[in-house]
Amino acid sequence: MTSAEPARPAVPRTREVKASVLAAFQLVEDARYFGSDRRPRRVRVRALAERAVADRRLARDLRAS
Repeated sequence: MTSAEPARPAVPRTREVKASVLAAFQLVEDARYFGSDRRPRRVRVRALAERAVADRRLARDLRAS
């Protein structure tokens, strides 16, 4: 072994779980949509519309300040 080679760890490394941010976000969204409490479609649509309005209002308020 030369000094240019990295030293090997004494303990074998365990395999690390890696997930992208997008994959994690998708899991959260899927869990929200496919959750056990299946609401009627119009209730889901209304909730999405309310969330969109709130997001736009927040964005507008942040631009104004």
